[in-house]
Amino acid sequence: MEQLTIEAQKAVLVGVNMNHQPDFAYSIEELANLASACDVEVVGTVTQNLSRINTSHYIGTGKLQEITIMLNQHEANLVIFNDELSPSQLRNLEADLDCKVVDRTLLILDIFGQRAKTREAQLQVEVAELQYMLPRLVGLRESLGRQSGGIGTKNKGVGETKLELDRRRIEEKITAMSRELETLVAHRQIQRKKRKKTEIPIVSLVGYTNAGKSTVMNALVEKFTGSKDKFVFEKDMLFATLETSVRNIELEDKKEFLLTDTVGFVSRLPHHLVKAFRSTLEEVREADLLVHVVDFSNPEYEQHIHITNETLKAIGIEDIPMIYAFNKIDMKDGEIPESQDNSLYISAKGKQGLDELVTAIRGKVFRNYVKCEMLIPYHEGQHVSYLNEHAHVLATEYEEQGTKLVLECKQSDYQKFAQYVQQS
Repeated sequence: MEQLTIEAQKAVLVGVNMNHQPDFAYSIEELANLASACDVEVVGTVTQNLSRINTSHYIGTGKLQEITIMLNQHEANLVIFNDELSPSQLRNLEADLDCKVVDRTLLILDIFGQRAKTREAQLQVEVAELQYMLPRLVGLRESLGRQSGGIGTKNKGVGETKLELDRRRIEEKITAMSRELETLVAHRQIQRKKRKKTEIPIVSLVGYTNAGKSTVMNALVEKFTGSKDKFVFEKDMLFATLETSVRNIELEDKKEFLLTDTVGFVSRLPHHLVKAFRSTLEEVREADLLVHVVDFSNPEYEQHIHITNETLKAIGIEDIPMIYAFNKIDMKDGEIPESQDNSLYISAKGKQGLDELVTAIRGKVFRNYVKCEMLIPYHEGQHVSYLNEHAHVLATEYEEQGTKLVLECKQSDYQKFAQYVQQS
């Protein structure tokens, strides 16, 4: 994906607290983190308590003057609003403030645009971006003269090329990209069906962005393969992961599960993005178990848990069993609680608590395993080979009638070899 040259950006954040929202202070803090993820220096914050939004400028005229003074004092060149602005508000604000104005939605789209690596992720971001732009063409065209790189110009087509497109051509582009996306999604759905047929349980890592999901995945991959060849990308930044990664985790007793790592969440995730990334998020819906990874070292971790659970609920995921993995205990001050069945305290980076996490996963996803004895005739030796490879053989004895196995196997294998079962 093309990226234009980024100039140094200094921004003023603006937020409206509508009817005393309980999470308002946190949402402003989160907005600052999102700006930081775009390499933007936040030089000030302006907030206003309102019972209803100003339809023309979103904020009152007094606050507009306050923002102008702050822009001049700090030589700032950008204003970031904490909510999505209407096309007319965007147009009026840029005219009066005489600088570039972006909202929370465009900020998140920009981060996603920087992070997208695969063709599918790039298409998902571009479709969301075009859908966001469509009703804002007039305002964005007028602001073109103020744009010289930075937020809103990093992604392919957000600069002059895309702004020159008329509505019809943008709609045609959305249609063409959506069609290509459907082909990629259909391919992934076939892969999911194949995985389902194997009856290998699927465990999905979910959580707030930068909670350490990819680090948890890499720690488990290394633990059970002894190799870093299958590591996924991990970095201490927001939305490091946009693509779904799948890794096979084979345990010592031949049991195995598929571990998936997908995009993290933030509050007020733009609906354009949720819609575009629905196919990616559907990977989570296929899971037999969710491991909710929480950054326990973050003072706002309870808010992160709430945001993640609400986002899962919004995309229709409510009935999948979940365990909580409170991560980064090595960075947490004070006493660490003891792990319980559904709440585990770990440090993926420090390799602490991984055994307890695996034990908890075992207890949830291997309930369909059957312990039994089988007597397999010697001329059916291929079945013994199969079970030695795919089941957990506890004991082997050679009797007159054949090979006697004491084993633990999947329900499907139990039914497949039911004729040889002696007791279970």
